Amino acid sequence: MHNPLLATWNAPYGLPPFAETRPEHFGPAFAAACAEHHAELDAIAGNPEPATFANTIAAFDRAGWKFVRFGEMFWNLSAAHTSPALEAVERELAPKIAMHQSAVYMHQTLFSRIDTVVNSAEMQLLADEDRRLAERVHLDFVRQGARIAADQRERYAAIVGQLATLCTQFSQNVLKDETDWVLWLEDEASRAGLPADVLNSARAAAAERGRADGCAITLSRSSVVPFLTFSTRRDLRQVAFDAWVSRGAHDGPSDNRQIIVDILKLRQEQAELHGYRTFADFQLVDRMAKTPEAARALMLQAWEPAKATLVREAALLNASRIAHGQTEALEPWDWRFYEEKVRQSHFELDDAVVKPYFELDRMIAAMFGVAGRLFGLSFKEVTQAPGIKLYHPDARLFEVHREGKLKALFISDNFARSSKRGGAWMSSYRVQGRNSVHGEVVPIVGNHNNFAKAPAGQPNLISFDDVRTLFHEFGHGLHGMLSNVRYERLAGTNVYQDYVELPSQLFEHWALQPEVLAEFARRFDTGETIPEALVKRIRAAAKFGNGFESVQYVSSTLTDLAVHSRSNFDGFDVMAFEQEELARIGMPREAHPMHRFTGFRHLFSDAAYAAGYYVYMWAAVLDNDAFEAFEEAGNAFDAPTAKRLHDYIYSAGSSIESADAYRAFRGRDAKVEAMLRKRGLVETV
Repeated sequence: MHNPLLATWNAPYGLPPFAETRPEHFGPAFAAACAEHHAELDAIAGNPEPATFANTIAAFDRAGWKFVRFGEMFWNLSAAHTSPALEAVERELAPKIAMHQSAVYMHQTLFSRIDTVVNSAEMQLLADEDRRLAERVHLDFVRQGARIAADQRERYAAIVGQLATLCTQFSQNVLKDETDWVLWLEDEASRAGLPADVLNSARAAAAERGRADGCAITLSRSSVVPFLTFSTRRDLRQVAFDAWVSRGAHDGPSDNRQIIVDILKLRQEQAELHGYRTFADFQLVDRMAKTPEAARALMLQAWEPAKATLVREAALLNASRIAHGQTEALEPWDWRFYEEKVRQSHFELDDAVVKPYFELDRMIAAMFGVAGRLFGLSFKEVTQAPGIKLYHPDARLFEVHREGKLKALFISDNFARSSKRGGAWMSSYRVQGRNSVHGEVVPIVGNHNNFAKAPAGQPNLISFDDVRTLFHEFGHGLHGMLSNVRYERLAGTNVYQDYVELPSQLFEHWALQPEVLAEFARRFDTGETIPEALVKRIRAAAKFGNGFESVQYVSSTLTDLAVHSRSNFDGFDVMAFEQEELARIGMPREAHPMHRFTGFRHLFSDAAYAAGYYVYMWAAVLDNDAFEAFEEAGNAFDAPTAKRLHDYIYSAGSSIESADAYRAFRGRDAKVEAMLRKRGLVETV
């Protein structure tokens, strides 16, 4: 069978062969790539010359390029455009891929050479980036089992494979619940209160499910949240809310409850094999926070102010509830509905008034424009080049240039569909570097959102929250596209997990800058610039709801830290534990966590954010403090500040220790006060 993955990738720019690749191609491709990777590592390990940085660590960074490229394509497709056939391949390959990665880092002869280099006199003579790579690669090996006792390595490898299988099943179960559950709006009464754009989205969702004349609310966030915000049918809001928060928590094939317990047990065993008391202790050693206690302390600094702010917000919502004749107590499925009512009355802010100024293509142009002013980038859409076909018609390709040179390729994929997992994320199809067997590598970066797609011929209008999401993910994208390091291991977003959200959250600040809005926030039909008075109302309203949002988020971080700080999961009831922990921290009854465990992809689809969901607020301390550097300069596009931002935050990757990089940009460590002020969690004079 001809396998396009194993042939030369001849598409323009070296793009993956999306059009020619079928699910059954991945198995043979990975088998060949793993064999080649093993041979490369054996050659490095068996080198008769004494171990040096060049012949061992730089060579290791260069090895396995096919395995990496196939993986980037495979995992991105699994998230952005899956199918039953691809899901079956994913279930088969996930443990095999994990076992291969485990074998790489368990290679004792190779690790012995790496250990020799790290403990040699050569280390002190290396350039800073070379020394940083040596330190990071050595730690990668240690954290992935290289120092596990010989008689325990087989068990450790088995744990890695089992976790890959369970995490894949968890993620597919959540997607199944999101895809299968539908609330059909069969008559006008069931559609009461829904604005035209929400109804259009519901009709598109119904058409995708084979009912061209229907209206469907799904568990995609872009569908269910607008329904909870605008539907006047309280009974249906409760139905949709209950389904949304209980994904993965039902008897049947998509039940995640036991899967979570099995994952937690394996993670705990993994931590103990490394010599740590809990998985949280093990996980946070390689983070800026360093300990669960430090992460928890930051969360608790925000927890009480967040609850106090929520109480003030709830008073306004309850007044609105009474004014609208609802006698029942405020419940979580009521919050967004009455929050919108307060926003309309208290701030004179109506989504129907705001959205016409935020047309998606113009907002894409806005984020491109900001990147141009800050970093000198220009973007050109690739539409007519022969041989270019991405994985889905909604995905768009852009060349990214600076000073006449191709700097990166950017894939923009913005609309929800049943083949795409929920949420929003950035991905890399190719990572920047200059140590590759191919020489300098131009990165290929993708942004994936889940906005509701307008019917053909109508503009795609998005909320300001969607604008923030767009800018957020593009901040991640810039982190990958602006990367300027030698080694892929140190490139782009390969930084500490509690630092990786800094570039993304920081970029959100430019979405409401006056000069950006004046140029790009124009009515889709008349071209009228968004009125200054409306911008002021958006700014004022932006802090309203931060109590609810912060309570949602912080409660999820605290339950995450709590569950991963346990050391015993015998007879563990994950649902009972979650409720007990929420009661212990004083979760307000009107609110609900951002994520319930059974649908919490950040924690259980892989380990990247496990014991680490706190990272968004850790980064919020950094991003709010960082943007104040521009405010202190008196210009959101201040050139010297933007250059420091580029050099130390967006382009440095992990070539500089994160805390040192931040100090180089800011001149000091970050302070928490800016975050509390800008989120409205403290009273300001």
